[in-house]
Amino acid sequence: MRQSMGELERRARVFATQAHTEINQRRKYTNAPYIVHPAAVVELVRSVPHTQEMIAAAWLHDTVEDTMVSLKDIEQYFGHRVANYVEMLTKVSRSTDGDRKARFHLDLMHTARACPEAKTIKLADIIDNSRNIAHFDPEFAVDYLGEKRNQLEVLVQGDRGLFHRAEEMVMRGIDDAKRRLSGR
Repeated sequence: MRQSMGELERRARVFATQAHTEINQRRKYTNAPYIVHPAAVVELVRSVPHTQEMIAAAWLHDTVEDTMVSLKDIEQYFGHRVANYVEMLTKVSRSTDGDRKARFHLDLMHTARACPEAKTIKLADIIDNSRNIAHFDPEFAVDYLGEKRNQLEVLVQGDRGLFHRAEEMVMRGIDDAKRRLSGR
């Protein structure tokens, strides 16, 4: 049976939904409203030991990176712990930081310093982002999932169950993408 939504989670859900809707953000391959992604991340985090702050951060994990929301906004509305998790989940690289490989390395080092709770949220993020990419874009999936495989190396302190699910999802996605590409 589904747990009832706490006030912190309710506020985070409403805030994230509004932030992503204001810019009409959509999922890349399905064109679904973007909020379906944070909702899926929340459900994955909810499936393992978690706190209400982790659930709030799961709703908010892409707001600073993708919308006009700042970390200061997150801290003001949701407190230091939630803002700290969101900061750990937000990419630090900028387009001026070199090519994709250089930016990935900067973000990887940032993720490596995250706490286990933020790493658990990141594992849920990887699982949801990896679900269908091989089907929609096998060429990009090989590179993207290769990055995720490397990222998993710094996420071992996250939830073990989610770690194994993410690892399996990434490896299966790489195999599927390569199969699709070889079948062209």
